[in-house]
Amino acid sequence: MAPATTKQSTKQPTKRTTEQAKGRTTDQAKDRTTEQAKDRTTEQAKGRTTDQPTAPAPRLHRAWLTAAVAGAAIVTAGAFTTVPGLLVTPLGEEFAWNRGQVALAASVNMVLFGLTAPFAAALMDRVGVRRVVGGALLLVSAGAVLTAFMTRPWQLVAYWGVLIGIGSGCLTMTFAAGVTARWFDRRRGLVTGVLSSSSHLGQLLFLPLLAGSVERHGWRPPVVTLALVALAVAGLVFLALRDHPADVGVKPYGAREFTPAPPPSPGAATRTLKVLAGALRTRPFWLLAGMFVLCGASTNGIMWSNWAPAAHDHGMRVTAAASLLSLIGVFSALGALLSGWLTDRFDPRRLLTVCFALRALTLLALPALFSSAVTAPMLLFVFVYGLVDVATVPPVIELCRRAYGTDGPIVFGWANAAHQLGAGASAFLGATARDVFGTYDVVWVALSAGCLVAALLAPAVRATLVKVE
Repeated sequence: MAPATTKQSTKQPTKRTTEQAKGRTTDQAKDRTTEQAKDRTTEQAKGRTTDQPTAPAPRLHRAWLTAAVAGAAIVTAGAFTTVPGLLVTPLGEEFAWNRGQVALAASVNMVLFGLTAPFAAALMDRVGVRRVVGGALLLVSAGAVLTAFMTRPWQLVAYWGVLIGIGSGCLTMTFAAGVTARWFDRRRGLVTGVLSSSSHLGQLLFLPLLAGSVERHGWRPPVVTLALVALAVAGLVFLALRDHPADVGVKPYGAREFTPAPPPSPGAATRTLKVLAGALRTRPFWLLAGMFVLCGASTNGIMWSNWAPAAHDHGMRVTAAASLLSLIGVFSALGALLSGWLTDRFDPRRLLTVCFALRALTLLALPALFSSAVTAPMLLFVFVYGLVDVATVPPVIELCRRAYGTDGPIVFGWANAAHQLGAGASAFLGATARDVFGTYDVVWVALSAGCLVAALLAPAVRATLVKVE
């Protein structure tokens, strides 16, 4: 009986071992099946999220190339803003036109520059950024070429005031806000600061070259040269600029998920007006527009038209005053970059408060700093004022985005129109106050008080999404 027992004992473990092996095999098969099902589910979920495959991420994200091309367009548009001041004397000598006739073209240009921006932002949503920007550069180029062949004052208003005013109005900081919103999920403030400083960079790069060319070759060659530059940049835009990251199969820079390109928005002009009507019923818009009215009045509105006369009242040479103004432009570009970097890291409202408060202090001290010579205190003014000159733009763009979402660029365009309104009013009223009081001191004090008001308004802006009906 012993051998039988041994044989039975040997068979039972073998059977149990086989069953265990089958169980493990079954479990492994189930695990593999489960994992495959999970993989298929994940792939299906990704397909539903993206709706299309994404291209492999390049070493340099396409968003940076887009920002560079946009910056080139803004630099080119900024160069045209410096030309009317250079044309006053040569046009007067050749055609016997007075300053008022030339200034009228510049005024029409400034008004259209501000009013075009919000409509251009909506048009970009309808027909695409590339078409609008490329068309704007072609319009600017055509206006410059026609200006070279003009013989009547009304032609200067039509060519430089209307054509170039509308074209350059499409290439403002509103355009920068739209590009940043589409292509960047991170570093938005920094990119906005870079693009905001591009306009000043255009003035700094081209102003000395244009002034020297006017002295040596007359006023026509520089105007035609700018037309050719605008034409070349238009070609670059059509070749390299794309409307949305989805057009080249990439995510916005810093985004975790692919964002499909939105469908075209019908009725660009109607949408622009509807966004304005809706924004007018919200408190943040009035606060932002009010701050930007005061911002325009206390920066380019008073500085570009009244800085040199104010310095001359104190015995400063025109060349020295112009050099100081150019230096303000240098620090403005640096300030915009710094402001964009800070906007990514701090509350934009606090940043606006600091900028307006510093500007108020510098303007209040300015009457005591003017003298016939360039002094160290005046250079300190140039440094501080320059840093906060354009530094208000990135935080305002960010607040428009937070408060109005996809309508943010259009809302900022209307706020920028308010900026130009304040600038135009300041240019005229500043000169009028000088005629009435015999000094600009009252102007600097009034603008300082206005900046303090803006500093107090900034914290009241709502930094969350506002429902616009």
